[in-house]
Amino acid sequence: MVVLNKIYTRTGDGGETALGNGARVAKFSARVAAYGTVDEVNSTVGMARLHAEGEMDAALAMIQNDLFDLGADLCRPDMDKDAEAEYPPLRLADAQVERLEAEIDAMTDKLEPLRSFILPGGTPLAAHLHLCRTVSRRAERLAVELSQAEPVNPAAVKFLNRLSDWFFAAGRMANNGGKDDVLWVPGANR
Repeated sequence: MVVLNKIYTRTGDGGETALGNGARVAKFSARVAAYGTVDEVNSTVGMARLHAEGEMDAALAMIQNDLFDLGADLCRPDMDKDAEAEYPPLRLADAQVERLEAEIDAMTDKLEPLRSFILPGGTPLAAHLHLCRTVSRRAERLAVELSQAEPVNPAAVKFLNRLSDWFFAAGRMANNGGKDDVLWVPGANR
């Protein structure tokens, strides 16, 4: 259980922050950049939810919870010591990736195949989902970069890769099942 009885601690005033295992690192470290960008994705999902209803809102709520799981995973290095930890760290599970895949497949089955690239936009929900997509791609790049230097849960990277695909499919669904997608016209303004 988390208890926040004081919001500021002053422990980061020198430019360092604590990871989930208590280690202190620079606030610009690759690990902090990765999980900080996951937090940014979560905020963009919160904005998208202002325009979502029903099943879409419920799916986005699940994704927000998964993103907190992902942040908890990424803020906890030393995967090789998970078994020894006093409190087992929360790690993203392959089942969370598989759920995204199933949802992507279900949305894609309802969409006409694309014959052009689409521009981010359309309905307010679709535009917000495209923003979620691009920020999640950045989070993925940062997580992959981190994985080149330190151990990262492979399911975390897979989740981020699928998540941007999920947002793409959801953006199309939010554009009247793709009928109102804004199509790219190559060279239209030459």
